[in-house]
Amino acid sequence: MSVVIMSRTKETLDQVAKEIGDKTGQRVKVAVADFTKEDVFGEIEGQLQDLNVGVLVNNVGMLPSYFPGRFLESAELDQTITKVINCNVKTMAKMCKIFLPGMANRGKGVIVNISSGIACIPFPMYTLYAASKVFVERFSQGLQAEYKDKGIIIQTVAPFGVSTRMAAYQQTNIVTSSPEDFVKSSLQYLRAGDKTHGSVCHTVMGWLLQSIPLQVIYAESVLSSLQDYIKKKTGYEASIPESSPTFKIQLNEQEE
Repeated sequence: MSVVIMSRTKETLDQVAKEIGDKTGQRVKVAVADFTKEDVFGEIEGQLQDLNVGVLVNNVGMLPSYFPGRFLESAELDQTITKVINCNVKTMAKMCKIFLPGMANRGKGVIVNISSGIACIPFPMYTLYAASKVFVERFSQGLQAEYKDKGIIIQTVAPFGVSTRMAAYQQTNIVTSSPEDFVKSSLQYLRAGDKTHGSVCHTVMGWLLQSIPLQVIYAESVLSSLQDYIKKKTGYEASIPESSPTFKIQLNEQEE
């Protein structure tokens, strides 16, 4: 397949495009877009309107802060709300709106939407982020019910620990996967239903999290311990808001 990669940093995109091209021999198209902004989709649609997109991976995401904190403690809260909704919610729906019609017409296609393991419960201290990922799951599950008989696979992938910038590149272990290992694992579950945690370990973590009474998770001592744990793991203070780079990949059917 030829590939289109989309992100907000052209230098990084060009580097990744070269790596993919050198390794696979396939064509790689680069498109620069910042999905925290309001009006980027018209330009995207114009650039890609002649492509038959066979696989869409909505992996764009923004975490308001590495450090867990209460909703009202977020820096520049109004802007943060707008950016998170644009990036984590609006973008996924808009990209599906652009490319799902072609898949439906051809009677085949795959859409993978990346959620988060913490969306399996109402998750305090990451309230806005977790809520945005619940939308990803419900929207994807509804679309799969609507378009499954059209031959289209629409799946939510909800990982826990993956060593990316969003997770401050934590050291990999049995709980925290490298991006490469997680992708290989999660693709094995592509036909396993409308939602997967992407690995056996992350599936077990989801089950454990849902089995803990919410009053235990919401205890002040537990929330304080979470803050201490994240501070120790990442070295980031609550006063430093960070976000992941917006990043999106589309895999396109090979053109003749």
